[in-house]
Amino acid sequence: MKQSSRTWQGLACVPSLSLLMALGPTVLDAADSPQFRGPNRDGIYPEARLARSWPDGGPPLLWSASGLGESYASVSVADDRIFTTGKTGETGIVHALGVDGRRLWATSYGTEHHGNGYPGTRTTPTYAAGSIYVLSSSGDAVALDAASGRILWKVDVLERFGGENVTWGLAESPLVDGTRVVFTPGGPDASLVALDTATGATVWTSKGLSESAAYCSPRIWETGAHRQIVTMTAGHLVGLDPERGDVLWRTPMPAGYDIHANSPVFDGDVVYVSRHIEGSDALRLAPDGRSVTPVWNQPALDVHHGGLVLVSGRLYGASLGKSWHALDAASGEVLASIPELGRSSLVYADGLLYAYVESGEVLLVDPDPDSFGVISGFTVTAGDGQHWSHLVVSDRVLYVRHGDALLAYDVAAVD
Repeated sequence: MKQSSRTWQGLACVPSLSLLMALGPTVLDAADSPQFRGPNRDGIYPEARLARSWPDGGPPLLWSASGLGESYASVSVADDRIFTTGKTGETGIVHALGVDGRRLWATSYGTEHHGNGYPGTRTTPTYAAGSIYVLSSSGDAVALDAASGRILWKVDVLERFGGENVTWGLAESPLVDGTRVVFTPGGPDASLVALDTATGATVWTSKGLSESAAYCSPRIWETGAHRQIVTMTAGHLVGLDPERGDVLWRTPMPAGYDIHANSPVFDGDVVYVSRHIEGSDALRLAPDGRSVTPVWNQPALDVHHGGLVLVSGRLYGASLGKSWHALDAASGEVLASIPELGRSSLVYADGLLYAYVESGEVLLVDPDPDSFGVISGFTVTAGDGQHWSHLVVSDRVLYVRHGDALLAYDVAAVD
């Protein structure tokens, strides 16, 4: 196993073109990022022609916006607009900006939970077919018109489905699947529910599954003939039928304080998860899609809430102990580590990792296990509160949310 230094000032270890091509397919056109952690909710942004390193002080700042409220949310980018949320007083507000930073509209959507010492919105808006969907930390599920900010419908999912809020408030970015939008109220026979995207009417509830929510944003897993919703509840990793909400399988998956803040990632018939304090796991789906079997557990990589990235057969994340690890996805073996760099959110674009460390550093990282290390970095000084939001890369712009501030940086390669 290789260990790398955490020092980034003045480094210029830019990966070779052959390595970049091996790490992922070349993408010629940038894509919108209509939901949490990118187009596929997996932390991978299909960008190209991005800078291989940044100058001292970081990439050029295009614009900044302030006054967005307390938040741990990220942003979504779609239809030439940027959407995010913030808490002002006790109220959650959706903000829409142009891609040039102009304010377009702001709409109050509901009451936000006090956060048990960590105040701020958690939900990143999900854009689909001209609407956006959010979930307040107090349980208000809301659909809004993306062009005007007009509220289309609003449902208190805790009240409707009998759920109880969790310690730090519901923390979920809604999953839109066709004409259904999925939430996790944690009610009796209603751990997960699907509402009609147009009306908010109940489409299904997860009968037989009554566990509380666990800060996890669900994802769709498609492999072979199987298509499932997969997420974490307080005590289990679960798979559900997206059409009817039937529980297809569940497997025990305990975590410290019932914190499952990282969405699963997938590769073929294998699902990968990372659990607070308990490490990371790989599990294989049975041929009939009705059960999973453990493949490995790696205690070194216990991501708190910064997300996992799976690329080129390697799994990346920042551990609770502040070290970053690159794992072999097949075996769970630690291939390389960067010690004590800091707990971070991680995403991937154009062959490189982008990280936002809770110290306020934004880093560009070489993912090659043989040279796993920081290429460039800068420190975010605008905004307030914890540096816990997840980065977004869209149309060669890097978006950084820090409390009430949103910063947009030009990360395009210089021709």
